[in-house]
Amino acid sequence: MKLCITEKPSVAKDIAAILGANVKRDGYYEGGDYKVTWTFGHLCTLKEPADYTDLWKRWSLGALPMIPKRFGIKLIADKGIERQFNVIKTLIGEADEVINCGDAGQEGELIQRWVMQKAEIHCPVRRLWISSLTDESIREGFNDLKPESDYDRLYYAGLSRAIGDWILGMNATRLYSLKYSSPGNVLSIGRVQTPTLALIVQRHHEIANFKPEDFWELKTLYREVTFNATSGRFKTEAEATEAMNKISGVPMVIKDVAEKQGKEAPPRLFDLTSLQVECNKKWGWTADDTLRLIQSLYEKKVTTYPRVDTTYLSDDIYPKIPGILKQMTPYATLTAPLLSAKIPKSKKVFDNSKVTDHHAIIPTGQSPSALIGDERKL
Repeated sequence: MKLCITEKPSVAKDIAAILGANVKRDGYYEGGDYKVTWTFGHLCTLKEPADYTDLWKRWSLGALPMIPKRFGIKLIADKGIERQFNVIKTLIGEADEVINCGDAGQEGELIQRWVMQKAEIHCPVRRLWISSLTDESIREGFNDLKPESDYDRLYYAGLSRAIGDWILGMNATRLYSLKYSSPGNVLSIGRVQTPTLALIVQRHHEIANFKPEDFWELKTLYREVTFNATSGRFKTEAEATEAMNKISGVPMVIKDVAEKQGKEAPPRLFDLTSLQVECNKKWGWTADDTLRLIQSLYEKKVTTYPRVDTTYLSDDIYPKIPGILKQMTPYATLTAPLLSAKIPKSKKVFDNSKVTDHHAIIPTGQSPSALIGDERKL
């Protein structure tokens, strides 16, 4: 039996439909030679300090720094999580092979590996690596499953980040709370939250301490065009008046008129950050709002994997672009001019060397007819 483990129930349902595992059981789907189960994102987490030694149960400066000789993981304390993990563990024990169908990224790799480690897996593992959840992409992925070892470095990167967060967060939070906080209050320190908070505070102080200063400039209006004096800004009105008096009554002579042709490059494709910035400019959405919506579009199969940091596409996507555009029938008036000629292949878009785990966020070509509200805007 082959066991597929996805990161979400909705993804498990899509994959099960492709594999013919159409019988719904408690915590998994079954059919043919496949069973398909799921996690709920993180089922496991790194152990707390008190899980390692009684010495670290009490907050004390003398116990710092807390650095375990070997980091361990544990199940998150939640009855629903415990029930689903027991389903996964039982299925892993029965499987001849496990197919890791987690989200194709660093965090997705970490989530799945921790679950499999906690379940004490011993059978071979292969990896499904796809950039969208369309039926075609899922089929292509299952026809090209990769050895788990191909993604070991991705797992180590995720594990290193998690351990780094633990070492900094646990130790610095206790240190600052004990030294600078009142009894019973916690000063939470984190790898991301603390420098981000520092940037906000710094910007607040810059705004609060900003002192506006008046300045004067010389300008004149001629044939509905504003001309600026090259003398620049003056700190006092007297200086500006003196400069104006020197040129008052003198005829203005236009010695040269130059026209320049310029080219404006098309905008880059979207990575997650640039998409969040654009949506904030257009509609005032927070970064979390945009991430939630683009994740929903990914799960509805209309866009590719969203948690990406590149604005490029790999070369193998190029021949698929006309087909994707043709399928986007609600936008036919916009895509028709592009499809009337051969799609140009620019290094500013297609560059394998600039693509790591995933390419830029693009539509899949699937019909967006089921989208509502802000999903349709996005």
